[in-house]
Amino acid sequence: MKRGFITTLIVATAISSGAQTKMPTWLNNVKLSGYGMTQYQYRSQENAESNSFNIRMVRLSLDGRIKNDFYWKTQLQFNGNTNSLGSSPRIVDAFAEWQKYDCFRVKIGQFKRPISFENPMHPMAQGFMSYAQSILKLTGFNDRAGGHASNGRDIGLQVQGDFLRNSHGRNLLHYQIGVFNGQGINMKDVDQKKDIIGGMWVMPVAGLRIGAFGWTGTYARKGTWNEVDEHQQPIMTVDDKGNPVHKTQSGIRSLRQNRYAFSAEYLVNDWTFRTEYLHSTGWSFTKTEQSAATATDANINYKAGDQADGAYALVIAPIVKSKLHAKARYDMYRPTGEWNQSKTQYEVGMNYWCTKNLLISAEYALVNDRSLKEDSHNYSVVDIQVDYRF
Repeated sequence: MKRGFITTLIVATAISSGAQTKMPTWLNNVKLSGYGMTQYQYRSQENAESNSFNIRMVRLSLDGRIKNDFYWKTQLQFNGNTNSLGSSPRIVDAFAEWQKYDCFRVKIGQFKRPISFENPMHPMAQGFMSYAQSILKLTGFNDRAGGHASNGRDIGLQVQGDFLRNSHGRNLLHYQIGVFNGQGINMKDVDQKKDIIGGMWVMPVAGLRIGAFGWTGTYARKGTWNEVDEHQQPIMTVDDKGNPVHKTQSGIRSLRQNRYAFSAEYLVNDWTFRTEYLHSTGWSFTKTEQSAATATDANINYKAGDQADGAYALVIAPIVKSKLHAKARYDMYRPTGEWNQSKTQYEVGMNYWCTKNLLISAEYALVNDRSLKEDSHNYSVVDIQVDYRF
C-alpha cells in the first residue's frame, strides 16, 4: 500500500512539473498542491490527561481541467498508519465535475456530502482547532452511526448550481442534491439502498447566506448481531452443552438515518459570523467501524438512543485585516438528544497568517461534559497549530 502511494506521489509530481509543456492542448491547468497541519494539544480531563505533539493532517492533491468544461480532482491523505480504517493513508477525493453551466453542474465520484456550510470548508479556512462537534458526528467525519472516519465524504452523484443573478452579477439562490452509497469513503454499497442528501440557500445581500439541508438514507453492515425483545433486552438460548448464550442473527442490517440542518453565515470586511443547528434520527452500531472485526459487528447501541443534535455559533474578528484575528465559538453536542449527556465547548483564541500559506493558531477551550461523573464535568483544552499549504 505504501509503495502504491509513493508511486502515485512520484507520478503526480512528474505530471505537475511537466504540465505546461507535455500535456495535450485539451488537458490544461494541471496543478499539484497540498497542505500539512501540525498540532500541540494539552487536555486536563481526569483519568484521560494528555500532553502531546501530533500530525493532525497531511494531504496531497492533483487537479485540473479538460476542455474547460470538466474539472477533476484526486486528493490523498498520508498521515496515520495502516492498521485502522480511520487513520490509514487513503484516498479522500476522487471526482470529476461537468461545469459548463453555472446553474447546472454534475459531479460524480468521491467528495463531500452536500450538508451544512462547515463540512465542505478547507480545514485551514474553517478557523478553529477542529470542525464543530455536530459536524464531526452528523456529516460523516467520525459519524455517530458507527461508520469509519470519512472526512465528511461519500461516493455518489450530485447536481448543483447557482441562479437568479441580480443586477450586480451575484446569484441569489444555490441548490445541491446528490445520491450516495451511504457507507463513507472507499466503500461499496452494502444494502443497495442509497442516501439522498441535498440543500438550498439564499444570498439576499453580499456576504450573507441562509440555508437548509436534508439527508435520508441508511448505514448498513453485513455481519452478526444479538437478538433482543421488545424491551431491547437480549434473548437467550442454550448451546449444545446446555450453556446459556445469546440468540443471534446474521445477514445485512440497515440503520435508517434521517437528518436536517439549518445554517447561516455572514462574511463582511474580514469578519466571519457563522451558526448551524443539526439534528439526527436513527440508531447507531455499538462499535465504530475500524477493522474487519468491527465491520461485521452489527449490534445496535440502544443506550445511545436514536436521537442526536448539536449547534454552534462563532465569530472571527480582524485585529489586523487579513493577518491577525481573534475568535470565539460556542459548540454544543447532545449524543442522545438529552442535556444530561451534552458536551459543550467554550472556545477563544487567535489566528495569525504569517503569509497566505502559513497559519499559526492558538486556542483555549473550557469543556463541560455532562456524561462524566459530576465532579469531573469540566476540564480544559489548549491547542496550538502551525499549518502550511502549497
